Amino acid sequence: MKTPDPPPTAALDHEALSGLVQAFYARLRRDDVLGPVFDRAIAPEDWPPHLARMADFWSSVMLGSGRYHGQPMAAHLRHRDAIAPEMFDLWLGHWQDTAKALLSPADADAVTAKARRIAKSLGLALFFRLPSAV
Repeated sequence: MKTPDPPPTAALDHEALSGLVQAFYARLRRDDVLGPVFDRAIAPEDWPPHLARMADFWSSVMLGSGRYHGQPMAAHLRHRDAIAPEMFDLWLGHWQDTAKALLSPADADAVTAKARRIAKSLGLALFFRLPSAV
């Protein structure tokens, strides 16, 4: 039986998630491994709309706001050749550290638990392949 993710507190709102997204991506872009991947995937002029879209994504995921209307799997599949499975752990480490720095402990735990599930799902979709029948 799956353990439910910890719930966010009432203090977690769209503005807090937007601040988290802004700080997180600023941190990712400075990372020696992840920064170049994101810089190749997102043109400089596309960063502001990307960050707004990611804030909407996290608002939808954490708050049920319905603000996000996109296909995250398709977006990641377009960049599959640039992504390695171990990058997800690095991504999660940055997410967790940024969340701990900006949010209450309860909200940091909630967004990190959700991010862990999302990373696992994306990783499986991108890299898991059943052996082919011979």
